[in-house]
Amino acid sequence: MSDLTNIARPYAKAAFDFAVEQNALDAWLQMLVFTAEVAKNDQVAAMLRTTGVAEQQAGIFIQVCGEQLNEQGQNFIKVMAENHRLLALPEVLAIFIGHKEEFEKEITVDVISATTLSSAQQDKLIAALTQRLARKIKLNCSVNPDMVGGMLIKAGDMVIDGSVRGKLDRLATALQS
Repeated sequence: MSDLTNIARPYAKAAFDFAVEQNALDAWLQMLVFTAEVAKNDQVAAMLRTTGVAEQQAGIFIQVCGEQLNEQGQNFIKVMAENHRLLALPEVLAIFIGHKEEFEKEITVDVISATTLSSAQQDKLIAALTQRLARKIKLNCSVNPDMVGGMLIKAGDMVIDGSVRGKLDRLATALQS
């Protein structure tokens, strides 16, 4: 686990709790997406590393973000700047999204298959995963022709390997035992 993740966790939790309290999850998500992209910018990141004065960092950052930040978002940036944590904004965003998905009983599932899944296959997969995980499912499908056949499903910590390669590997392990 990176240091930025540990640094970002309390900020993400505070932003999430405030957003829930204000019933503004989507607005905060949009602000964090924008500020995370600004923090990833090479010129901004260099400025954040070299400028040690928190007021300057916050002022420049808020000026760059413009109307993308409401008053609470600006205060959030000021607090992070005071603690020299603006470079952790991309991690804050990632953790915030995790909290939001947990709150909304939603999970993003990565599906890697050998061929493109049809919409009927995707619907069937969503129905099965919804029943198994008891959550609303968002599929993130990709194709890897090296898989030969089947699919690999990743949902949080859970991995379901239904690929031909995975089955062959398990068979080889069983035969060697």
